[in-house]
Amino acid sequence: MKHQTWALVLFSVGVFMAQLDNGIISAALTTLIYDFEVSPNWGAWTVTIYTLGLAVSIPVVGKLSDRYGRKRLFLIEVFLFGFGSLLVALSPSFEMLLVSRLIQSLGGGGIFLIASSHVLSTFPREIQGRALGALGGMNGIAAVLGPNVGAFILDLTGSWHWLFLINLPIAAALIGLGIPFIRESRAENSAPVDYAGAAILALSILSFMYGITNIGGASVVESLADPEVYGFAAAGLALFVLLFFFERGVARRGKDPMLPIGLMKKPDYLLTLVLGACSGAILMSVIFIPAYVEQVLGVAASKSGYYYTPLALASGIGAGAGGAFVDRKGPVFTMILASVLSIAGAALFPLWVEATWQMFVASCLLGLGFGIMLGAPLNMLATESAGESKGVALGTLSLFRQIGMTIAPAVYAGFISRAFLGIGDRIGEALGGQAGGGAPPWTSGADPAGQPDYQELMDQIGQIPVPSVRETVMNAVRDAVSEGYGNLYWCAAAVALLSLAATVALSAVRRAGAAGGKAKEEKGAAQN
Repeated sequence: MKHQTWALVLFSVGVFMAQLDNGIISAALTTLIYDFEVSPNWGAWTVTIYTLGLAVSIPVVGKLSDRYGRKRLFLIEVFLFGFGSLLVALSPSFEMLLVSRLIQSLGGGGIFLIASSHVLSTFPREIQGRALGALGGMNGIAAVLGPNVGAFILDLTGSWHWLFLINLPIAAALIGLGIPFIRESRAENSAPVDYAGAAILALSILSFMYGITNIGGASVVESLADPEVYGFAAAGLALFVLLFFFERGVARRGKDPMLPIGLMKKPDYLLTLVLGACSGAILMSVIFIPAYVEQVLGVAASKSGYYYTPLALASGIGAGAGGAFVDRKGPVFTMILASVLSIAGAALFPLWVEATWQMFVASCLLGLGFGIMLGAPLNMLATESAGESKGVALGTLSLFRQIGMTIAPAVYAGFISRAFLGIGDRIGEALGGQAGGGAPPWTSGADPAGQPDYQELMDQIGQIPVPSVRETVMNAVRDAVSEGYGNLYWCAAAVALLSLAATVALSAVRRAGAAGGKAKEEKGAAQN
């Protein structure tokens, strides 16, 4: 029991460290762009390359951990993450920074799934839900707090290098304590690793994720017509289809495929993958809350990040409560509860929120919902029939969650972009069809690309000399922006509704499977 407690603590710290870094760099993007003298598009690659590295490493690490041992792979992952962090901090050029971020992501990608796989393989079943809930809580809290923690460290030290150097003592402590206090666990199946399948899988994920990270702008549909989007995404999907048939051949030859081919033939596992993608998409809806409280509720930009705090606490509570619910009520009931809370929380933003206290209520409901999802229920569902291949099953689930986390922000941001592009027309309508009376010159809507950012827009409106015109323009802008964020959270509520529908379908599949199994048992007993 002592080793299990130590293992859970160390895994939780590792999960928090890796997930925190996934968002912490956003606080330093502007500084990095300035220091390395690169364009904003190139600067965004510090995030994109990390996302791609996570997507590629997650399923491969899951397979390797099953074969070579979860403790060993956890220590290797932590070392890679720490080494990558050091290289990032010491990078003399932007090219070296990107390579270092890739190394860092290869280390951070597998920590959560290795921890979850270890819990499911070594912990007693009656406490697995709570342990997974603790890991999920750390994952959710870190994802939400990442940008704010990054801003705090940057303000405190004045140097972006410390965003990464701070990982070194944490990684060293995890390795030093992990060696004596984490017991090894691995799958009994010792079949050779399917390296050819791993290479095809990596290329497939790399191509697909690169394509979808290029989605952007006000229109997702227009983005999909970009060869940089559909070309790479289609190539990734084609490679994945090729991989599926290749892996079927590997399985027929009695070898161990990289993909969980047996599981992917089962409707319940496929529905679990859908739920994984939905959970990632729901989680990403909360990254817009600081902008929401600034642009819709009128909170100062310098204080908007603090409004994450109740959400982060709620997600941690949700993860812990979700683990307890799984232990007592099962994963399906827990997912239904999580989906309903997420629907309610997201829908309250456009339906009800007009003040900060109402935003707290809505965001806490949303935080409880995705917090419950991130920990125990999905991991339990993914590994119920995985046998010894828990790492592979969890790796594939984590990959689909990562896909949801990558696609969703582009879709959500499209609603905001369209709202801003329509501000000029909205103001023109409010002023009786003319953007005169001292309004800023861009409000005619003739040149949407030239519109300023939100703070600059507010400054310009504040300089309008006619009070009545100033008030009319201000109200038109707020209405347009509120509509954009309202559509964003309606979309998040729709994703949560899809999660609920998939969970209900999963419940029906499980009941049908249980009934079929019982019928076979009764038939066998009658024949005997």
